[in-house]
Amino acid sequence: MAEQVAAMCEQLIKAVNVIMDAETSQMFRLEALKFCEEFKETNSLCVPCGIQLADKAQPAVVRHFGLQILEHVIKFRWNNMQQQEKVHLKECAMQLLSNGTHPILEEESHIKDVLSRIIVEMIKREWPQHWPDMLKEMEALTSQGEAQTELVMLILLRLAEDVITFQTLPTQRRRDIQHTLTQNMESIFSFMMAILHINVEDYRKLKETPGHELQARAHCRVAVATLNTLAGYIDWVSLVYITTGNCHLLEMLCLLLSEPELQLEAAECLLIAISRKGKLEDRKPFMLLFDDVAIHYILSAAQGVEVVERRYIFLKRLCQVLCALGNQLCSLVGSDVEVDIPANLSKYMEAILAFTTHSSQFLKSSTVPTWGTLFRHETLSKDAVIVDMAIKYLRTSMTNLVKTGFPSRDDNPSCEYSRVDFDSDEDFNSFFTSFRAQQGEVVRSASRIVPLEAFQIAAEWLQYQIASPIDVGDTASKTAEGLCTALSPSVIQWEAVTFFVECVVTQIFKSLEEKLPIEQSMELLQAVLNYDTKDPLILSCVLANISALFPFVTHRPHFLPQVIYKLFKAITYEVGQDNKAPWTKSVKNVRRHACFSIIKICRDYPRLILPCFDMFYNQVKKLYLSNITLTHMEKCSLIEALVLISNQFNDFAKQQAFLDELMGSVVAEWTSDKMRHVLWDPATFLSFVGADEVVSEQSTDADTTAHNRVRLSFCLFAMLGVVKRARWPADPEDAKAGGFVVGYTAAGAPIYRNSCTAQFLALLPNLLALIRTQNSLFMPENMARLSETFSKAHEVMDAEKNVVLGLPHHLLDNYDSPLYRTQLERMQGFFTALYDNCFQVLGNAGPSLQQDFYTIERLAEEITGSAFVSLDHVPDHRLHLDNALHHQNWLLLYVNGQISLTGVRLFLKQLVLSCPQEYYNSLLCPLLGPLFAYMQQRLNAKWQVINQRTSINGEDEEEVVCQESQVTQEMLEEQLVRLLTREVMDLLTVSCISRKVPESAANKEEIEGMLPSASPAQSTEELTELGKCLMKDENIYMSLLTLSFTSLSWKDTANCQRTATMVCWTLLQQVAGRNLLPEAVTWFYTSVLRGLQVHGQHEGCNSALTQLAMHVYENLRPRYMELRVVMTQIPNISVDALDQYDHRLIDPNAQKAGDKKRKDQFKKLIAGTVGKALCQQFRKEVHIRNLPSLFKKTKPDKDMLNSEAFSLSGLFSPEDSHDFI
Repeated sequence: MAEQVAAMCEQLIKAVNVIMDAETSQMFRLEALKFCEEFKETNSLCVPCGIQLADKAQPAVVRHFGLQILEHVIKFRWNNMQQQEKVHLKECAMQLLSNGTHPILEEESHIKDVLSRIIVEMIKREWPQHWPDMLKEMEALTSQGEAQTELVMLILLRLAEDVITFQTLPTQRRRDIQHTLTQNMESIFSFMMAILHINVEDYRKLKETPGHELQARAHCRVAVATLNTLAGYIDWVSLVYITTGNCHLLEMLCLLLSEPELQLEAAECLLIAISRKGKLEDRKPFMLLFDDVAIHYILSAAQGVEVVERRYIFLKRLCQVLCALGNQLCSLVGSDVEVDIPANLSKYMEAILAFTTHSSQFLKSSTVPTWGTLFRHETLSKDAVIVDMAIKYLRTSMTNLVKTGFPSRDDNPSCEYSRVDFDSDEDFNSFFTSFRAQQGEVVRSASRIVPLEAFQIAAEWLQYQIASPIDVGDTASKTAEGLCTALSPSVIQWEAVTFFVECVVTQIFKSLEEKLPIEQSMELLQAVLNYDTKDPLILSCVLANISALFPFVTHRPHFLPQVIYKLFKAITYEVGQDNKAPWTKSVKNVRRHACFSIIKICRDYPRLILPCFDMFYNQVKKLYLSNITLTHMEKCSLIEALVLISNQFNDFAKQQAFLDELMGSVVAEWTSDKMRHVLWDPATFLSFVGADEVVSEQSTDADTTAHNRVRLSFCLFAMLGVVKRARWPADPEDAKAGGFVVGYTAAGAPIYRNSCTAQFLALLPNLLALIRTQNSLFMPENMARLSETFSKAHEVMDAEKNVVLGLPHHLLDNYDSPLYRTQLERMQGFFTALYDNCFQVLGNAGPSLQQDFYTIERLAEEITGSAFVSLDHVPDHRLHLDNALHHQNWLLLYVNGQISLTGVRLFLKQLVLSCPQEYYNSLLCPLLGPLFAYMQQRLNAKWQVINQRTSINGEDEEEVVCQESQVTQEMLEEQLVRLLTREVMDLLTVSCISRKVPESAANKEEIEGMLPSASPAQSTEELTELGKCLMKDENIYMSLLTLSFTSLSWKDTANCQRTATMVCWTLLQQVAGRNLLPEAVTWFYTSVLRGLQVHGQHEGCNSALTQLAMHVYENLRPRYMELRVVMTQIPNISVDALDQYDHRLIDPNAQKAGDKKRKDQFKKLIAGTVGKALCQQFRKEVHIRNLPSLFKKTKPDKDMLNSEAFSLSGLFSPEDSHDFI
């Protein structure tokens, strides 16, 4: 035997060395690896070989492999081992703990880790029932030296992680071990505290003694391990153990913050402790940390931290500790536990402020949520200390809102910290965008507390910025000399002050009604209006400040002409005098920002603008007639503004006459015979827009067709602007007096008419024709008509590809770039915008025209004959029913100093939401029924193609050399199918499902802390009125059900969970009482099980699908025996358990189980259908047997208290159990 072991060990050592040798060929390495794995799986000499290889005389890699063998034996062979073999292995493992390791500073960390795993694996299988003295043995080991003490700490930590954190055990074993840990927690905590105290004291003594440095480091290593173990327990033990002895543990942790070698681990323990939730009464002792001494230790530890990784991480933890302390303060003050505001609150606030003013942007951002919580707190926000701090925070924000600290630069102290926190400038820019938005919320909260002071700070800062000369910095603009870039000092200052002003002014109008600083605000607005700059980036900020301050103009209307003049001047803004030079994005942003500002003013303050209507209208006419270049979007924005003002006429005839004048040329051109010929014929249309011409980038021949595209776009944008903005008066009396009411419904509600109805009805035929023509453009014969230049005109634009694929959009250097750089990109943008705008016009027609739109003769047939024509040829990226993508030529909104793209929801969803109930049968049912049926077939075919791609076996896949572009295209196509799927299901949900959510629990925080996993409040789903209407038609409801249940197995987890939770059963239960065919019922149920096969490895989907399967089975099984046949085909199902479940389900006299127990039983029945993640499919299962339960429940027939057999020892010493040792 000994010779066999020695010979095998020699072979294993050679194999391990071959595996670890970098020079080994792949073939030999694989052979050696196969030999080692087969040995672990099949050889009977595993234990003696493992023990021999684990000897500390062996090299570390060999020892590690030997210990891995022992771990493998325990994990996979333990259940089949004899008792004496278990005892022998346990004794050998304990011997390795005692003297099988090198001294603590010499031993490799991976050896310690695998040795601790071995012990924990045995504990998980035998403790406490068969190894009752485990804790005592661990305690005894600590007396043997520092190495053993560290190992004991590693064992206790891993045990807590496996049992509590990761829960890698069967339920009963986990409950047994957790219960025993909890019972012994007082002694475990005392033991760890004692170990920590002894080693810290010895470390402090020895580190100052010459010649004892190694011993000091050994004690330090033990103290670190103990702190790490404490961190693993503090997170879940009862708060009593953390706060006992007048918070002795927290006091010790605060003291350790001054020890450089221990402070990081101490801070992490402290953070976990202070972040605990639970009963407010139990958290009350945390207020002791507001004591002067504790705050002093925290602040002292924060002093003089250099940019060294470990020290910087410690500073982050310390900052988080202070923030967690603030959250506890906000939870306790003002609650039922009657906690007073700390006397030294100002000292704590100064500590938070110190972190808020730190050079590190990450540390600043860490404090922001705490400031917000304090400023929003009902009691604390009124305290004098917090009021004073609100002013200080606002002044600090003047620095923090400035975007500085790019890791590639050295122009600010924060740059050094940013190089530690961020990988690139883009990474930092993304972070700062989010950080600034969070600061905005806090600035608004602070402005609510001190509104006048906040406005004073904003005014001073803006006045200072106006007076400051422009600093271009060291980055030159590509467009013109002397212009700023996005990183110029002046630009980042202007962006910061603009954001601050917007936040403050917004809050002032909510907080102050009578004491508004009118005069000061008018002085400020006058200074902004007088400020003149040619720099587009700064001018955008100036326009944003004008918009922010405009509400004050309502108190001084004589300022209005100046504001309008400034905005109109910005609409025609250009850099330099060369009109032929291409506009940069920054120039376009200024013009669009001005347009949006005008629309916003006219939308929010139309009565204020009404007296200036003639001046406004004349200014627009003047612009139209001038030689100044205006884009069609800018022209249409001005039309929108005029329509918004005209809504205040309160006179139907007057507004209609004005709209006729405004849109006369558009209506004439759109309804002309020439345009009708263009819009109704695809070949003529392509020729009209120039898509069939070969054009070079320098060619001027395309001017005519480019002008044609502009004319088409302008007509559509103008149409959209009028339909979207024209409305009747909000006041019913004004509407009636103005001639907008044409009748009343049976319920007495007024029926309104819109002034733009006549124009829309005249434009509608050609609009529908254009939609039909655009769908036809994707047919092969029309695709063939595209010239070589524009052969890819219908493909997804690069910007959209990046959005779909989730690729980052670089924002820092795009201000000097043209919006469209090539002829192809211009054509792509034209087709995209034209397609979307057509549906936007239709989508807005319903809410705007209401009765006049829904009563159009044969409307459903007209829409079907245009929007739903040739859908088989329309690509997925065009077929968005509710487009979530953004297009670069839509209206640009100026937000937070940056341009962002946004679009309105398209046709069908708006139609569903706005359509009156009386038109469901005549309009929506004929549209939605065929649409859902078609989309089910189309999407199912698409997902089958995707599944076929992913199911190619590895051998075939290796033979196919995929180009990167091909892979990207496949990813793009799959993601587009996923987006389209979600949009279709969203439309179905909006059409059919109404969701009701009950009120949430009163004290969510306290409940969350008390329960291991609090379940969210359950919502109830009901059919909408439209849903009820759709479900009356058999063809439609079968289409809805087929689409919903089929989608469960499409590879989109988000859609699966949402559909399973909200849609499937809500629809099915409406028809469950009807005579469904057995094949249909079987298919529905099989579809749910198929969804479990595809998505079962995801917890959310698993829960939703299990609940759905249970609903279907329990409600339909009594009538359909076929469901039982399906159940019997599930792999590894227990037929006896199924019989019991069916008996309780069908037999009215059978005892019914509770909901939770019934769900657990059903979950076990269908467990064989649940699919596994790829990473789990080939993983060897670990089986841990249950031991005699510590929680055995008996139903006594006699008085158990008087029984001799009743004793506590009986619970822990069952007759059939035997001790582990």
